[in-house]
Amino acid sequence: MIDAVWLCKLAERQMLRPSFVPPLPIRRLRDLTRYRVDLVAARTAEKNRVEKLLEDAGIKLSVVASDIFGASGRAMMAALIAGERDPKVLAQLARRRMRSKITRLEEAFNGHFDAHHRFLLARMLERIDSINADIGALDEHIETHLVPFATAAARLDEIPGIGPIAAATIIAEIGVDMSRFPTAGHLCSWAKFSPGLKASAGKTKGNGSTGHGNRYLARILGEVAITAAKTNTFLGARYGRIAKRRGKKRATVAVGRSILVIIWHLLADEETHFTDLGSDYFTKHLNPERRKRNHIRQLEALGYTVTLTPAA
Repeated sequence: MIDAVWLCKLAERQMLRPSFVPPLPIRRLRDLTRYRVDLVAARTAEKNRVEKLLEDAGIKLSVVASDIFGASGRAMMAALIAGERDPKVLAQLARRRMRSKITRLEEAFNGHFDAHHRFLLARMLERIDSINADIGALDEHIETHLVPFATAAARLDEIPGIGPIAAATIIAEIGVDMSRFPTAGHLCSWAKFSPGLKASAGKTKGNGSTGHGNRYLARILGEVAITAAKTNTFLGARYGRIAKRRGKKRATVAVGRSILVIIWHLLADEETHFTDLGSDYFTKHLNPERRKRNHIRQLEALGYTVTLTPAA
């Protein structure tokens, strides 16, 4: 027998779940931004293959260079393909700041790069260049399709961590009409950026899981959150506070949720403008007693005995 209460709850969830077909401009923009994500993933995979191939040949270029696909790295790999094997000659192809690592580069090129590696490296670099060209063409197309939503994109661009491509991806995934989300909480719940709850023995607590939502939206929000974490802003301070207590993964989700809330307000009301609360927001608004306890706890953790004397 089917539980009537369960059916009522299921029907209620279905009513609250936003379900609609996006307008054609949004659908086409979404096709472009999602294809771009897939191309970037394919390029990353190809770059990983190049690093693995060089490692197999005993070339430790990635140990010395932070980005082997920069101007210096590409010049050195081109020389390897052309037949150059002298470590000193290869190291001299370094440019700008890389020239301070000439000695280490010479050691890095003491490998056994042969015809097999040469053939594969040439194919891989050609593939990477082809993907770069495709991504460049996509970026131009995305910019054209974003024109009808230029105002919304410019408003999102004000949020720390969000650039033109991130703004286009977010708009493509959630649209610009926030009327289907009664509150910012509904948007976060739909995007699966609201932590689940579990109850046991009368106690309710978070289980740390948000569920599986839109992977394209989750990916871009994660990237934006990590970028915002490096800024001297409210979002950066929020990430630091949570990461210290709960870890980087939960901090990323929490900041991603905060960004979604900001996005909802910016898109729901055209009169609303983004204003950063500042990196010192938590310090200014934290209860004085709580701040005092925090400082005492930190000093005691360092091995001090704290005695407080009120200032005159």
